[in-house]
Amino acid sequence: MFRKIGQVLSKNRPYFRDMTFGVAYGFAFAVWALGATAHLFFIVENPFFRWAIQLLIVFAIAAFLFRLLGRGVGTTGSRKLFRGMPLTAAFGILIILIYAFVAIFAAAIAPYGQEQVLANANIVPGGNPATGGDPAYPLGTDQIGRDILSRLIFGAQNTVGIAFVTTCLAFFLGGSLGFLAATLGGWLDQLLSRIVDALMAIPALIFALLLMTIATAYAQGERTQVTLYMILIIAVIDSTRVFRLSRAVGQSIVVMDYIEAARLRGEGLGYLVFREMLPNAYAPLLAEFGLRFCFVFLTIASLSFLGVGIQPPFADWGTMVRDLSQFINFAAFAPNVAVTPLLAAGAIALLTVAVNFVVDWMLHRSSGLKE
Repeated sequence: MFRKIGQVLSKNRPYFRDMTFGVAYGFAFAVWALGATAHLFFIVENPFFRWAIQLLIVFAIAAFLFRLLGRGVGTTGSRKLFRGMPLTAAFGILIILIYAFVAIFAAAIAPYGQEQVLANANIVPGGNPATGGDPAYPLGTDQIGRDILSRLIFGAQNTVGIAFVTTCLAFFLGGSLGFLAATLGGWLDQLLSRIVDALMAIPALIFALLLMTIATAYAQGERTQVTLYMILIIAVIDSTRVFRLSRAVGQSIVVMDYIEAARLRGEGLGYLVFREMLPNAYAPLLAEFGLRFCFVFLTIASLSFLGVGIQPPFADWGTMVRDLSQFINFAAFAPNVAVTPLLAAGAIALLTVAVNFVVDWMLHRSSGLKE
């Protein structure tokens, strides 16, 4: 019907005359989606949907202004980078910078300590005393009286910081061994590859859960020791994925003429790996770092949700989702209370989406493709 109406109104112009059914279906679906959005926003006035649309508009405006600022301020190279940057990448970089700032200065930003128990518990978010809120706690307090806003801020420091350290360690292990296997080959390559194949045959989350259960019992409740065990376990498991990529990239580089020339000059193994191979594998490894960070970040949140990750009283977004999940039962008559567990889940999802936007843009740039 959409295609036929377009053909009649445009007097059978080529655009509508040659339009495929799939394209016409896409246009019709888009019209329906816009109508459903307007219905939910203006007529039904669904609070969660309205908040989502408002946040989407705010983020889009913020990303546009950030990209505009980057085009006018900075070095020649940075301005050129921002001129060719899509809005999604600008949004991703902005969100990553905000998360990094919050994580670094969490102690100065948070109004209360992450483990500080206050006088009042179960304060409703919003800060309105008429509905059970308190202006001193804009996002309310949890069941034992801890400030949710402060724990969200410290959660950025703990969850994101630990995920970054774990990803760096995984790349150091996997990348070094992968380049070593690609350069030397022979029995070392076969040995490392078979070990990696055996580890990758086990589902990562189940394997991490099993090892963390053993490590938690061995640490006897020592929180710092449990966190160190978690970093090592996740780093070793994720280094297998990095090993496969770095080995594949290294095998395609090690046969190049400049590698052979470096060997004829008598260069050592360290020079070949760090001065010749690593700079030429920069683009795929950088993109993999972003993706691997997302997986590590989600794994840590999942383990904390299951109770074997970052241990209380340290703030962690996965633990917050688990502890506050019962508030979802109040969604029917108190939406502002039900949104509390979604704050930590939204923080996890927002950072994951932002990193993926940046990774997609980096892959596009490194591939040499044009818009």
